[in-house]
Amino acid sequence: MWTRAFIFLIGVLFMYEAISEDIYVSELMVESNVTLDAETVLSSWATPQDLILTVSGQPQTVTLVSRKLIAECLVIGDDYNCSCSSNYHWSNEVCYNFKCCSDAPCATNVSFVTPICVPKSNVTINGSIYTSSSWISSDDELTTFATLNGVTVNATITSKRTSPDNSYITEFEAAVNVRLNTSKLQEIIDNLKATLGAGAIYVDTRGMVTLWGPNGTVNYGSEQKLNCTFEEATGSAGWNLSTEYQRYELNNGLLVALDTNCATEEFESCVGVTLRKVTGIWEGTYECGFTVGTVRHTARTELHVALLPDQINIIVNPFTVDCSTKNSAPTVRATAQIPNTNRIYTYWWTYNQKSKLTVNGTSEYTEIIPVNCSNNQQPYKVGIVFKNEVGQEKNASVDIPVIYAGAKFCPEEIVDGQMWPKTPAEATVVNQSCPMDRVGYTSRTCLKNFTWLPVFPNCVSSDLKNVTNAAGYFLNGLGATNSVAKDIFQGITNSSLSSTGSDQNVADIGASISIIDTMAMASENITLQEEVFPQFVDAASNMLNSNWTGVNDTILHKMSSTYLSSVENLVKNINNNQSSGFNSTNLDLRFCSSVSCNVSAFNISVNLNMTSGTMKVVAVKNLMNKLNNEFLQTQSTSLLLSATLVNSTDSEIGIKLAFPKEELSTSKRYCVFWDTEKGDWSDIGCIVNTTDENNTVCECNHMTSFSVLMAKTNMINDISTPDLDILTKVGLYLSVCSLIIFLFIEFLVWPAVIKTNLSHFRHTAVVNIAVFRLLADCSFLASSSPEQLSNSMCLTFTVCKHLFYLAMFTWMLCLSVMLVHQLIFVFSPLRKRVFMFLSSILGYICPLVLVATSYVYYKYTEMDYYDRTSCWLTYKSLLVGSIHAFLLPVGTIVLINLFSMVVVIITLMKTSVPDSSKANDKEAAKSILKVVILLTPVFGVTWIIGFFLLLLDKNNPMFMVANYSFTILNSFQGVFILITGCLAEQKVRDELIRIIKEKSGRGDDSTNKSVSTAYTKYK
Repeated sequence: MWTRAFIFLIGVLFMYEAISEDIYVSELMVESNVTLDAETVLSSWATPQDLILTVSGQPQTVTLVSRKLIAECLVIGDDYNCSCSSNYHWSNEVCYNFKCCSDAPCATNVSFVTPICVPKSNVTINGSIYTSSSWISSDDELTTFATLNGVTVNATITSKRTSPDNSYITEFEAAVNVRLNTSKLQEIIDNLKATLGAGAIYVDTRGMVTLWGPNGTVNYGSEQKLNCTFEEATGSAGWNLSTEYQRYELNNGLLVALDTNCATEEFESCVGVTLRKVTGIWEGTYECGFTVGTVRHTARTELHVALLPDQINIIVNPFTVDCSTKNSAPTVRATAQIPNTNRIYTYWWTYNQKSKLTVNGTSEYTEIIPVNCSNNQQPYKVGIVFKNEVGQEKNASVDIPVIYAGAKFCPEEIVDGQMWPKTPAEATVVNQSCPMDRVGYTSRTCLKNFTWLPVFPNCVSSDLKNVTNAAGYFLNGLGATNSVAKDIFQGITNSSLSSTGSDQNVADIGASISIIDTMAMASENITLQEEVFPQFVDAASNMLNSNWTGVNDTILHKMSSTYLSSVENLVKNINNNQSSGFNSTNLDLRFCSSVSCNVSAFNISVNLNMTSGTMKVVAVKNLMNKLNNEFLQTQSTSLLLSATLVNSTDSEIGIKLAFPKEELSTSKRYCVFWDTEKGDWSDIGCIVNTTDENNTVCECNHMTSFSVLMAKTNMINDISTPDLDILTKVGLYLSVCSLIIFLFIEFLVWPAVIKTNLSHFRHTAVVNIAVFRLLADCSFLASSSPEQLSNSMCLTFTVCKHLFYLAMFTWMLCLSVMLVHQLIFVFSPLRKRVFMFLSSILGYICPLVLVATSYVYYKYTEMDYYDRTSCWLTYKSLLVGSIHAFLLPVGTIVLINLFSMVVVIITLMKTSVPDSSKANDKEAAKSILKVVILLTPVFGVTWIIGFFLLLLDKNNPMFMVANYSFTILNSFQGVFILITGCLAEQKVRDELIRIIKEKSGRGDDSTNKSVSTAYTKYK
């Protein structure tokens, strides 16, 4: 008779003074011909004790630190009687290989199995069986679970129910006292599924996973970490949070960070979660789970938070306080609303911090607050502070507008049955009461000039508010799954109203855009799959059915820009698999993964050549009229197309888009993209072409949201050609140089050429004509590229050109009137003081008044003063447009100057009549020709050609002749002024020659004393 006692010893091996330590389990076998007591044998080992152990062929010292009896086997002959010590159970190897699965001794030789016994562990099993025809009838059909190791509770049916798809679900539970072998459990589940003909069987276990988490109550707003480990390798892992009313799956988000890179050799599966800021919504039961097949191993823990109100909403009545009368002692009823809770808070109102009260289970706190009317003209601030059990505080406050004595205010008004009290200037009144089934507020602002702005609506439907909250949770990582995303987008579709134009509708649209924006931000961290696209496309399309009226342009433009960027980001971030696209009323979404992509969305053809990646395009209707458009005073078309390239390695791209015909061929078209930084359209990186079918083809070198903008052809665009543009710039540059030279010469010869009143009048007028022409030409050149100028700069140059050209013409008028007066009233010459006074009014004051008047008129009639495409005055139709504030006075002046030229010519002809010789006729003709040549530039007569251009049809052969004639004669006008107004005059030439010779040292007395003949005729 032999007795073998197997005693497991725990030792620690210190290797080469290494910092790490290894744990060893030893087995002791004692052979004897008498029965031995295992405890007696075990007690003979002293601890600690050093043992020599061979590790990898090398002797190592093992320190025995503890001893414990785990299992023992009694062998008598060929009979075995093995048993596990108290709190230990047969290992899974012993159970499934030797059929020893209960707590009873094992009569099989299991001495060579390692380990023989393992610590007991309470493991519960909960399962769900899905069948199509009927529920599981009795527990007898679940006896297969009895083959598990260490069964303490046989599988028992706990409930029966049906699923939304009419499947029959049978719930059951069981329990074992040993850690399960997952593969064995999955084998049992598969066999049972085949036996029952079930559609699926899902099983959760509890007791297999180790969970670490915070103990006790944690601070509000603190960061917390939880971690779960599992010995086996698993397919997936995750976290869930269960609150009193709902269960959420946790995913990466703003406040949640999952960690699956924490596995070790001992724990092959690990999942951790970091909660960056715990508030009331994060309190509850946290469950981690590791999934293998249809088995999920779980562990749970409770997280308790020292709560504070997540939201504090203060309502005051009345909305404003009147302190305008003497001895005023007004009061305000303030009510603080917080979410329902059973927590105990200490609270106080900030106007009286000594009054502290402690309450629990209350969601409203009301106080009658006296207002101090002797304040320093500031709004009256009312606030409340809440304090939790660990001393943390949270506060909220509101500013109550106060009308102090002598202050101006907006009068009391009733709008749509809602009373708005008198309110001080530059203050906003907030009314937090909304119609039934709506939550939020309405507000109204009193402007500085004591007038009311329209009511701003922000009362949204209760259902949409719930969707907003769900989207916020999704963004934070709470319930961030594809199924929840689908529900959120479906909620937008269900809650959006039809296009009624009501204030309630635009508030719902604003809330829906906010939800879309929240989901777009969430999609940066959370992977959304293709299954989400149908609900998203329907929701985004449904929002565009409304006109979005009821808000000002600033808010409208912000809403539309947010909508566009959110849709772009969601289309980019949502994965697509095999689908070619999705479409709805206002959105058409298409995908392409081929090397040469050719797709069409709402008849917009898109072509892109790429080497890798996927192109996603979405065409949008009914959005262009809502986006801001300050691009060159263009008009929006009806379609917008957003193009995105994902998972591509292409460094350079070229996309071609063909937009369908929408306007007449006479419209100028611009290919533009939406610049998110500017909040406006830009054409940088895009060129425009047209097809024979009058379609607009855009070619761009980047990917974003594209569209086509139309501009009605104005006069400048209509007559301009590339050749004329070049000719105009060359002429203007030469004119600028010529005018500078002219003014410099006039400065040099001025004392010598103004010795008579007539000469003084003439040179004064010509110098002013030259100065204003120079300024006008410089302004013209500076604004020759309107697309590169800001709106303010374009307006500035338009005003400058308008003013300087008008001043030039008014001084031309002064010159012509002066000349006619001298010819007609020979013996009544103008006095210098009279001429300077009248010409100053006509040349300086009149143009300034005319420009200022026209600008103010068009500004306050809300009409366009300038054309953004040309930085010049606008032309709408005959006598409509600011251009007529230039054409009418200029046309009048040109006609007067033309009349003056006729008078001069007739006068010259009369002087030649008494002498009818051919020689004198020839001299008279020369004089007339000289007058025409000399007066035409300074009288601006050539501008009359521009008026003929307005009357000629573009197809008329004379149109091109007149166009080039007008361009040459007027762009080179500065050169002509230099020639006719300076170099062609004898006095100026002689004085200039004298100065040059004097400066060069070659002057002589005869030259210095030379005097030119004075002429009374204009030269």
